Amino acid sequence: MAYTTIDNPELYFQVKTYTGTGSSLAITLDGDEDMQPDFVWIKERNLHSSSALTDSVRGTTEKLKSDENVATEINTNLITSFDSDGFSLGDNGNANQSPSQTYVAWCWKESATSGFDIVSYTGNGTDDTDISHNLSATPKMIMVKNRDATDDWAVYHAGNTANPHTDYLVLNEVDATADAADRWSDEAPTSSVFTLGDADEVNTDTEDYIAYCFAEKQGFSKFGSYTGNGSSTDGTFCFCGFKPSFVMVKRTDAEEGYGMFDTKRDTYNPVMKRIEANDNAVERTDLIWYDFYSNGFKARQSYDLVNADGGTYIYMAFAEAPFVNSNGVPCNAR
Repeated sequence: MAYTTIDNPELYFQVKTYTGTGSSLAITLDGDEDMQPDFVWIKERNLHSSSALTDSVRGTTEKLKSDENVATEINTNLITSFDSDGFSLGDNGNANQSPSQTYVAWCWKESATSGFDIVSYTGNGTDDTDISHNLSATPKMIMVKNRDATDDWAVYHAGNTANPHTDYLVLNEVDATADAADRWSDEAPTSSVFTLGDADEVNTDTEDYIAYCFAEKQGFSKFGSYTGNGSSTDGTFCFCGFKPSFVMVKRTDAEEGYGMFDTKRDTYNPVMKRIEANDNAVERTDLIWYDFYSNGFKARQSYDLVNADGGTYIYMAFAEAPFVNSNGVPCNAR
């Protein structure tokens, strides 16, 4: 069996940095392969500004914020279209402000091959409700948002605890993991469904929800966990099986934010540019956080955010290149 079925991650995930113009702007992705995204997550880097999340299921005019619990906002001048190799923008300040405002966009293509499915559903208020997905694999991470109400995001992660289906995290808050049967009904997801409790955050009767579902694909994506060792010189190493393009990390046993890192903002080691999914703050650039390697990433900081001694962390990571492709050729380190 080949090490990976995805030799070119650019077909399914790409990161793009750009500068706003304040007028209509077509963004072309940088990869060698064309990719029409289905999910675009944009964050302004040099001003306080909420992240803007849009997808092809809800439509380009519907915006969610990862740092707030607000319902869907209708915005016709944010993303105006998902294009054959990128996306087009209106003049909304969350994504395209001038003069010289800088942005990063994380872009995913929906595909069972890459393990990503966008699921829209309507709640029924009933515990033990199964929601179908199209991954043909068990989800390792699920992010759910009520589109009709000011409810918090609910996050499932397979590495959260020993029994992750009994616990949940909140994307828009720094909260540690919490135990509650009303999020996932204490039932683990399967290769065809994930199960809901009756909490408002995931299953209010007649209200509409969106769920971003991720399965793990060898050589392309990883949804793991690690324990910090408190060292800034020899921090914890996380093996991913690929050279990371993007990593998001959250401490689960204490109140810390969701750190987001990528190789477009930091093109060489060390990785210093940090954005938090739960915060509208500007990009932080004053500390060394990680090194990205050909097969994973390593903590370079002793702070509680990423590497507290004995602290527990979860992460989601996507590849720039597989450690070994389907022809047995290894990738190079940064």
